[in-house]
Amino acid sequence: MKDRVEYKRSNEIPGLVLSEARFSDFRFERHYHLDYHVALVTEGVQRQGFHGETLLLTPGSIQLMPLGEVHDGISAGDESYTLKTFRLSPQLLNGLGEEISGQDRFPALGGAVIQDSSLAGHLCRLHDALRAAPPGSEPMKVQSEWLTLLDRLFVQTRMVKPQFVKGTLTQVQWQRVRDYCDAHLAEKITLEELAAICNLERFHFLKLFKQTVGMTPHAWLVRLRLERACSLLSHTDRCLTQVAQEVGFYDQSHFNRAFRQAFGVSPSRY
Repeated sequence: MKDRVEYKRSNEIPGLVLSEARFSDFRFERHYHLDYHVALVTEGVQRQGFHGETLLLTPGSIQLMPLGEVHDGISAGDESYTLKTFRLSPQLLNGLGEEISGQDRFPALGGAVIQDSSLAGHLCRLHDALRAAPPGSEPMKVQSEWLTLLDRLFVQTRMVKPQFVKGTLTQVQWQRVRDYCDAHLAEKITLEELAAICNLERFHFLKLFKQTVGMTPHAWLVRLRLERACSLLSHTDRCLTQVAQEVGFYDQSHFNRAFRQAFGVSPSRY
């Protein structure tokens, strides 16, 4: 199979570049990066030279590669391997550090390889979702999962201490969130916007929201959109396309899938 590699800059997460590659003959000569890499081998095996050691990266492996570290990479055998990579700019990494660690500066992150098939699977699906996200899609779900998974990853490697967020949103904050979502339901609503109206960082808001409501902000917002859609379908003669747009679904097929998943029938049969 011919070698291939694709890159995509994330619209939802500025400073993040995604890459997916399938290599059999291509060899990474000794090199380094000026950004931080979180890499996953999803098929095959990559053999890598790093710090004078030989590493074998297999499916389920997650590698953290710091800035400036010299390494190489090649297929470990005659078969090809597939590699998915999150490339985080220094600016993005520093911003995440403040949110996840609760400190002004992110602790120095070293290199590591961990074996966690569950976390690798979640990261792989997030990578696919970020690469496939069409223009105008709702960014909140992937933004929330991005923060949650990186927190889990960095805590698991003991590079940051877990930040325990206690308590809930205040009644005033919760009312602000509901009022804002009601007023902007037809628009894209981001995690940053909801956190800002509560005067909180995104990660802190995410934790407090779930402890307050019992759902993630994205799941709660999707349900609100669907409940409003039910009301419009029951009391107006708007067509399905109008209803989908008025409650904030970016296309009809997305609306149909979400509605069927929630209520067991398509919007046209409601």
